Amino acid sequence: MTTQQPAMTMRQIREGLGHVKPGQPEPFVQTTRIVVSCLPEDHDDRWTFTIQVEYRGNGLYAVRRNLRFADANGTWEYEPPSLEDGSEADARAEEAWREAHRFDHDTALRLARGLAPTLAYRGRSVADVLTEEASR
Repeated sequence: MTTQQPAMTMRQIREGLGHVKPGQPEPFVQTTRIVVSCLPEDHDDRWTFTIQVEYRGNGLYAVRRNLRFADANGTWEYEPPSLEDGSEADARAEEAWREAHRFDHDTALRLARGLAPTLAYRGRSVADVLTEEASR
């Protein structure tokens, strides 16, 4: 009768293959920003018409365009300055703002995808920019 050895862990396999050194800490990799845009990656105006979904901790994401953040209704607002006077009212107001502008991953992506085609800058919409590009 043969005795079976316990299965190797993924760490042991990677060490055996030389992918990591024994005792070396394993790096943690996390995606913290997703770019959402209707314009092609190489378009000159892409960043003007881009939304970023950014991880903000605790499993929540913000939908941001430049310095403004979207709420669940798609309204863009600047983040209010933190007064940091320690008052309970200010802390509640800051927390309420965060709750209105933080979403789970799927909700944030859905909101950003819905808003991306509606972006405009100096009177030019995403559709205008794409039409201009197609007519060249």
